[in-house]
Amino acid sequence: MNSEFQNWIDANLQSQRGKTILVTGGNSGIGYHAALALAAVGADVIIAGRNAGKIDRAVHDIRAQGIEGSIESGIVDLANLQSVKGFANAFRDTHSHLDVLINNAGVMMPPAGTTDDGLESQFGINFVGHFALTGRLYDILKATSGSRVVTLSSIAHRGARIDFDNLKLEKPYDPRREYYQSKLADIMFTLELARRVKTKGDDVLSVACHPGFTKTELQRHVDPELLAGLTFMDTWQGSLPTLVAATGGATPGDYFGPDGPKEFGGFPALGLIDDAALDTAVAQRLWAVGEDLTGVVFP
Repeated sequence: MNSEFQNWIDANLQSQRGKTILVTGGNSGIGYHAALALAAVGADVIIAGRNAGKIDRAVHDIRAQGIEGSIESGIVDLANLQSVKGFANAFRDTHSHLDVLINNAGVMMPPAGTTDDGLESQFGINFVGHFALTGRLYDILKATSGSRVVTLSSIAHRGARIDFDNLKLEKPYDPRREYYQSKLADIMFTLELARRVKTKGDDVLSVACHPGFTKTELQRHVDPELLAGLTFMDTWQGSLPTLVAATGGATPGDYFGPDGPKEFGGFPALGLIDDAALDTAVAQRLWAVGEDLTGVVFP
Protein backbone atom coordinates (compact mmCIF):
# COMPACT_ATOMS: atom_id res chain seq x y z
CA MET A 1 0.00 0.00 0.00
CA ASN A 2 1.16 3.52 -0.76
CA SER A 3 2.85 4.94 2.36
CA GLU A 4 0.94 8.24 2.15
CA PHE A 5 -2.31 6.31 1.94
CA GLN A 6 -1.33 4.18 4.92
CA ASN A 7 -0.44 7.27 6.94
CA TRP A 8 -3.81 8.85 6.15
CA ILE A 9 -5.62 5.66 7.16
CA ASP A 10 -3.70 5.46 10.43
CA ALA A 11 -4.51 9.08 11.25
CA ASN A 12 -8.16 9.18 10.14
CA LEU A 13 -9.89 5.80 10.16
CA GLN A 14 -11.13 4.09 13.29
CA SER A 15 -11.49 0.32 13.48
CA GLN A 16 -14.35 -1.01 11.38
CA ARG A 17 -14.14 -4.49 12.85
CA GLY A 18 -17.47 -6.27 12.80
CA LYS A 19 -18.93 -4.09 10.05
CA THR A 20 -20.08 -5.44 6.70
CA ILE A 21 -19.46 -3.06 3.80
CA LEU A 22 -20.48 -3.56 0.18
CA VAL A 23 -18.64 -1.62 -2.53
CA THR A 24 -19.87 -1.73 -6.12
CA GLY A 25 -17.11 -1.40 -8.68
CA GLY A 26 -14.56 -2.27 -6.02
CA ASN A 27 -12.19 -4.06 -8.38
CA SER A 28 -10.41 -0.91 -9.57
CA GLY A 29 -9.90 2.79 -9.07
CA ILE A 30 -11.55 4.62 -6.21
CA GLY A 31 -13.68 1.64 -5.24
CA TYR A 32 -10.63 -0.60 -4.98
CA HIS A 33 -8.77 1.80 -2.72
CA ALA A 34 -11.83 2.34 -0.54
CA ALA A 35 -12.27 -1.42 -0.19
CA LEU A 36 -8.59 -1.88 0.61
CA ALA A 37 -8.62 0.78 3.33
CA LEU A 38 -11.83 -0.50 4.92
CA ALA A 39 -10.60 -4.10 4.96
CA ALA A 40 -7.27 -2.88 6.36
CA VAL A 41 -9.04 -1.45 9.42
CA GLY A 42 -11.09 -4.56 10.09
CA ALA A 43 -14.24 -4.40 7.98
CA ASP A 44 -15.70 -7.39 6.19
CA VAL A 45 -15.82 -6.02 2.66
CA ILE A 46 -17.65 -7.33 -0.39
CA ILE A 47 -16.55 -5.91 -3.73
CA ALA A 48 -19.15 -6.41 -6.42
CA GLY A 49 -18.93 -6.01 -10.17
CA ARG A 50 -19.76 -7.74 -13.43
CA ASN A 51 -16.32 -9.05 -14.41
CA ALA A 52 -15.53 -12.10 -12.28
CA GLY A 53 -11.89 -12.23 -13.32
CA LYS A 54 -11.21 -8.62 -12.36
CA ILE A 55 -13.11 -8.98 -9.09
CA ASP A 56 -11.18 -12.13 -8.16
CA ARG A 57 -7.84 -10.47 -8.93
CA ALA A 58 -8.73 -7.50 -6.74
CA VAL A 59 -9.78 -9.81 -3.89
CA HIS A 60 -6.49 -11.70 -4.16
CA ASP A 61 -4.48 -8.47 -4.21
CA ILE A 62 -6.23 -7.00 -1.17
CA ARG A 63 -5.88 -10.23 0.82
CA ALA A 64 -2.15 -10.21 0.07
CA GLN A 65 -1.74 -6.84 1.83
CA GLY A 66 -2.18 -8.06 5.38
CA ILE A 67 -5.68 -6.78 6.07
CA GLU A 68 -7.29 -7.05 9.50
CA GLY A 69 -10.76 -7.69 8.12
CA SER A 70 -11.93 -9.83 5.23
CA ILE A 71 -12.60 -9.40 1.54
CA GLU A 72 -14.93 -11.35 -0.70
CA SER A 73 -16.33 -11.09 -4.20
CA GLY A 74 -19.81 -10.58 -5.57
CA ILE A 75 -21.06 -10.59 -9.14
CA VAL A 76 -23.62 -8.01 -10.21
CA ASP A 77 -24.27 -6.26 -13.51
CA LEU A 78 -25.82 -2.87 -12.81
CA ALA A 79 -26.85 -2.67 -16.47
CA ASN A 80 -29.24 -5.58 -15.91
CA LEU A 81 -32.01 -5.20 -13.35
CA GLN A 82 -32.54 -8.96 -13.09
CA SER A 83 -28.86 -9.31 -12.17
CA VAL A 84 -29.30 -6.66 -9.47
CA LYS A 85 -32.32 -8.53 -8.10
CA GLY A 86 -30.49 -11.85 -8.06
CA PHE A 87 -27.43 -10.39 -6.39
CA ALA A 88 -29.48 -8.64 -3.69
CA ASN A 89 -31.44 -11.81 -2.96
CA ALA A 90 -28.23 -13.84 -2.66
CA PHE A 91 -26.66 -11.17 -0.43
CA ARG A 92 -29.60 -11.25 1.98
CA ASP A 93 -29.41 -15.05 2.09
CA THR A 94 -25.74 -15.04 3.10
CA HIS A 95 -25.35 -11.90 5.25
CA SER A 96 -27.11 -10.98 8.48
CA HIS A 97 -26.42 -7.25 8.30
CA LEU A 98 -25.14 -4.48 6.05
CA ASP A 99 -23.50 -1.50 7.72
CA VAL A 100 -22.47 0.46 4.63
CA LEU A 101 -23.53 0.27 1.00
CA ILE A 102 -21.16 2.23 -1.23
CA ASN A 103 -22.74 2.93 -4.62
CA ASN A 104 -19.43 3.50 -6.37
CA ALA A 105 -19.53 1.75 -9.76
CA GLY A 106 -20.14 3.80 -12.86
CA VAL A 107 -19.38 4.62 -16.46
CA MET A 108 -18.21 7.93 -17.88
CA MET A 109 -18.85 9.17 -21.41
CA PRO A 110 -18.77 5.81 -23.22
CA PRO A 111 -19.94 5.38 -26.79
CA ALA A 112 -23.71 5.56 -27.17
CA GLY A 113 -25.42 2.49 -25.80
CA THR A 114 -28.24 1.17 -23.68
CA THR A 115 -28.55 -1.16 -20.73
CA ASP A 116 -30.22 -4.54 -21.04
CA ASP A 117 -33.41 -2.80 -19.91
CA GLY A 118 -33.26 -0.16 -22.65
CA LEU A 119 -31.95 2.82 -20.67
CA GLU A 120 -29.17 5.16 -21.78
CA SER A 121 -26.14 3.43 -20.32
CA GLN A 122 -24.86 6.19 -18.03
CA PHE A 123 -28.26 6.97 -16.55
CA GLY A 124 -29.09 3.27 -16.37
CA ILE A 125 -25.90 2.18 -14.60
CA ASN A 126 -24.91 5.21 -12.55
CA PHE A 127 -28.40 5.94 -11.22
CA VAL A 128 -31.04 3.31 -11.99
CA GLY A 129 -28.87 0.26 -11.21
CA HIS A 130 -27.88 1.71 -7.86
CA PHE A 131 -31.45 2.83 -7.13
CA ALA A 132 -32.57 -0.77 -7.61
CA LEU A 133 -29.70 -2.20 -5.57
CA THR A 134 -30.29 0.19 -2.67
CA GLY A 135 -34.00 -0.55 -2.71
CA ARG A 136 -33.55 -4.31 -2.79
CA LEU A 137 -31.09 -4.14 0.12
CA TYR A 138 -33.03 -1.54 2.09
CA ASP A 139 -34.62 -4.04 4.44
CA ILE A 140 -31.24 -5.31 5.64
CA LEU A 141 -29.89 -1.76 5.84
CA LYS A 142 -32.89 -0.72 7.94
CA ALA A 143 -32.37 -3.69 10.24
CA THR A 144 -28.70 -2.76 10.80
CA SER A 145 -28.24 -0.08 13.46
CA GLY A 146 -26.46 3.02 12.18
CA SER A 147 -26.22 1.85 8.57
CA ARG A 148 -25.22 4.13 5.71
CA VAL A 149 -25.78 4.49 1.99
CA VAL A 150 -22.90 6.32 0.27
CA THR A 151 -23.50 7.33 -3.34
CA LEU A 152 -20.78 8.63 -5.65
CA SER A 153 -21.65 11.79 -7.53
CA SER A 154 -19.36 14.29 -9.27
CA ILE A 155 -18.65 17.98 -9.60
CA ALA A 156 -20.08 17.37 -13.08
CA HIS A 157 -23.56 17.50 -11.54
CA ARG A 158 -23.26 21.29 -11.44
CA GLY A 159 -25.15 22.89 -14.28
CA ALA A 160 -26.83 19.62 -15.30
CA ARG A 161 -30.54 18.95 -15.47
CA ILE A 162 -32.75 15.88 -15.61
CA ASP A 163 -34.31 15.54 -19.05
CA PHE A 164 -37.17 13.12 -18.47
CA ASP A 165 -37.69 12.92 -22.23
CA ASN A 166 -34.18 11.60 -22.82
CA LEU A 167 -33.57 8.65 -20.50
CA LYS A 168 -33.57 6.01 -23.25
CA LEU A 169 -31.53 7.76 -25.97
CA GLU A 170 -34.60 9.43 -27.40
CA LYS A 171 -32.40 12.35 -28.48
CA PRO A 172 -29.04 12.46 -30.30
CA TYR A 173 -26.38 11.22 -27.90
CA ASP A 174 -24.20 13.74 -26.06
CA PRO A 175 -21.81 11.80 -23.80
CA ARG A 176 -21.01 14.76 -21.56
CA ARG A 177 -24.64 15.84 -21.15
CA GLU A 178 -25.76 12.31 -20.34
CA TYR A 179 -22.92 11.80 -17.86
CA TYR A 180 -23.68 15.07 -16.09
CA GLN A 181 -27.36 14.12 -15.93
CA SER A 182 -26.54 10.77 -14.32
CA LYS A 183 -24.36 12.40 -11.67
CA LEU A 184 -27.06 14.96 -10.89
CA ALA A 185 -29.47 12.04 -10.53
CA ASP A 186 -27.08 10.42 -8.05
CA ILE A 187 -26.93 13.39 -5.71
CA MET A 188 -30.67 14.01 -6.01
CA PHE A 189 -31.18 10.35 -5.08
CA THR A 190 -28.98 10.86 -2.01
CA LEU A 191 -30.94 13.88 -0.84
CA GLU A 192 -34.37 12.40 -1.56
CA LEU A 193 -33.44 9.17 0.22
CA ALA A 194 -32.36 11.24 3.24
CA ARG A 195 -35.72 13.01 3.26
CA ARG A 196 -37.68 9.77 2.95
CA VAL A 197 -35.65 8.05 5.66
CA LYS A 198 -36.36 10.96 8.00
CA THR A 199 -40.08 10.72 7.29
CA LYS A 200 -40.04 6.99 7.99
CA GLY A 201 -37.86 7.38 11.09
CA ASP A 202 -35.44 4.70 9.92
CA ASP A 203 -31.87 4.51 11.19
CA VAL A 204 -30.20 4.78 7.77
CA LEU A 205 -27.84 7.63 6.87
CA SER A 206 -27.80 8.73 3.22
CA VAL A 207 -24.73 10.73 2.15
CA ALA A 208 -22.84 11.45 -1.07
CA CYS A 209 -19.30 12.16 -2.14
CA HIS A 210 -17.18 12.89 -5.17
CA PRO A 211 -13.49 12.33 -5.97
CA GLY A 212 -12.62 15.64 -7.62
CA PHE A 213 -10.14 15.16 -10.45
CA THR A 214 -8.73 11.68 -9.93
CA LYS A 215 -7.00 9.59 -12.56
CA THR A 216 -8.83 6.27 -13.00
CA GLU A 217 -9.95 3.85 -15.70
CA LEU A 218 -13.26 5.72 -15.70
CA GLN A 219 -11.75 8.26 -18.10
CA ARG A 220 -10.80 5.74 -20.77
CA HIS A 221 -13.61 6.92 -23.04
CA VAL A 222 -13.08 10.65 -22.48
CA ASP A 223 -11.69 12.80 -25.28
CA PRO A 224 -7.99 13.38 -24.45
CA GLU A 225 -8.37 17.02 -25.44
CA LEU A 226 -10.93 17.43 -22.67
CA LEU A 227 -8.41 16.07 -20.16
CA ALA A 228 -5.40 17.97 -21.49
CA GLY A 229 -3.93 20.45 -19.04
CA LEU A 230 -5.84 19.09 -16.04
CA THR A 231 -4.07 17.97 -12.89
CA PHE A 232 -5.26 14.69 -11.40
CA MET A 233 -4.85 13.26 -7.94
CA ASP A 234 -3.56 9.75 -7.37
CA THR A 235 -6.36 7.24 -7.07
CA TRP A 236 -5.82 6.58 -3.37
CA GLN A 237 -6.33 10.27 -2.62
CA GLY A 238 -9.50 10.36 -4.70
CA SER A 239 -10.93 7.59 -2.53
CA LEU A 240 -10.66 9.65 0.68
CA PRO A 241 -14.04 11.43 0.39
CA THR A 242 -15.64 8.00 0.03
CA LEU A 243 -13.91 6.79 3.19
CA VAL A 244 -15.00 9.85 5.17
CA ALA A 245 -18.57 9.49 3.91
CA ALA A 246 -18.57 5.81 4.88
CA THR A 247 -17.02 6.11 8.33
CA GLY A 248 -16.75 9.71 9.55
CA GLY A 249 -19.06 12.13 11.27
CA ALA A 250 -21.89 13.04 8.91
CA THR A 251 -25.46 14.25 8.81
CA PRO A 252 -28.16 13.23 6.31
CA GLY A 253 -27.53 14.60 2.83
CA ASP A 254 -23.91 15.57 3.44
CA TYR A 255 -21.73 15.69 0.33
CA PHE A 256 -17.98 15.21 0.68
CA GLY A 257 -15.25 16.12 -1.79
CA PRO A 258 -11.70 17.48 -1.94
CA ASP A 259 -11.10 20.78 -0.17
CA GLY A 260 -8.97 22.46 -2.84
CA PRO A 261 -9.95 25.18 -5.34
CA LYS A 262 -13.18 24.25 -7.15
CA GLU A 263 -12.98 20.91 -5.30
CA PHE A 264 -10.65 19.55 -7.98
CA GLY A 265 -8.10 18.21 -5.51
CA GLY A 266 -7.15 18.11 -1.87
CA PHE A 267 -8.39 16.30 1.20
CA PRO A 268 -11.94 15.54 2.34
CA ALA A 269 -14.33 18.31 3.34
CA LEU A 270 -17.98 19.18 2.78
CA GLY A 271 -18.61 20.06 -0.86
CA LEU A 272 -20.91 22.41 -2.72
CA ILE A 273 -24.25 21.05 -3.93
CA ASP A 274 -25.66 22.75 -7.02
CA ASP A 275 -29.05 24.43 -6.68
CA ALA A 276 -30.50 22.10 -9.31
CA ALA A 277 -29.97 19.16 -6.96
CA LEU A 278 -32.08 20.85 -4.28
CA ASP A 279 -35.26 20.91 -6.38
CA THR A 280 -37.54 18.61 -4.38
CA ALA A 281 -40.24 18.45 -7.06
CA VAL A 282 -37.77 17.14 -9.64
CA ALA A 283 -36.30 14.77 -7.05
CA GLN A 284 -39.73 13.31 -6.31
CA ARG A 285 -40.40 12.86 -10.01
CA LEU A 286 -37.00 11.22 -10.46
CA TRP A 287 -37.75 8.87 -7.56
CA ALA A 288 -41.07 7.91 -9.16
CA VAL A 289 -39.22 7.20 -12.41
CA GLY A 290 -36.79 5.00 -10.49
CA GLU A 291 -39.68 3.05 -9.00
CA ASP A 292 -41.41 2.67 -12.37
CA LEU A 293 -38.26 1.52 -14.16
CA THR A 294 -37.18 -0.96 -11.49
CA GLY A 295 -40.38 -2.09 -9.82
CA VAL A 296 -38.67 -1.40 -6.49
CA VAL A 297 -40.56 0.69 -3.94
CA PHE A 298 -38.78 1.85 -0.78
CA PRO A 299 -38.06 2.94 1.90
